[in-house]
Amino acid sequence: MINWLPRYLFNFVAFVLIQVLLLNNLQLSTFMNPYIYVLFIITLPFSTPRWLLLILGFITGLTLDIFMNTLGIHASATVFMAFLRPFVLSSFSPRDGYEPGTLPVPADYGFGWFFKYAAILVTTHHLFLFFVEAFSMADFFSILWKSILSALASLIFIFIAMLFARNKSGTL
Repeated sequence: MINWLPRYLFNFVAFVLIQVLLLNNLQLSTFMNPYIYVLFIITLPFSTPRWLLLILGFITGLTLDIFMNTLGIHASATVFMAFLRPFVLSSFSPRDGYEPGTLPVPADYGFGWFFKYAAILVTTHHLFLFFVEAFSMADFFSILWKSILSALASLIFIFIAMLFARNKSGTL
């Protein structure tokens, strides 16, 4: 993992900058807010310890909260997603486990596997984020609709990023 530190530090900075400078200023609709910064947690190596996942999730979310002035909402949602990641990975693991040296990216396990994995994590992140943001069940269906549309928009941007990374270097 220490060998990959420069790559993941670059990914962290790149995803946060793309989120803050581009996607936060993109007006798709009032119900669509794409968040690509979650890709940082999604693409961490399989061998990342759970405690480190939670810390990195907190740092990633807190960084977004600082830029977006949202008082811990992104930090809590990203920590929740980082908490769920090992359970989602274990539910999709091959019979013999994951190959050493591989990453949870489409280049190693295919787009079908990555789509299921990313869709579950992104959807749970968005549901948690928007329900905590609203802090009410009064508009349950509008929050659910916003979560689903935002998750779809986020997945589209994530797959564009993954295709771009695949064409440039082979892996993210």
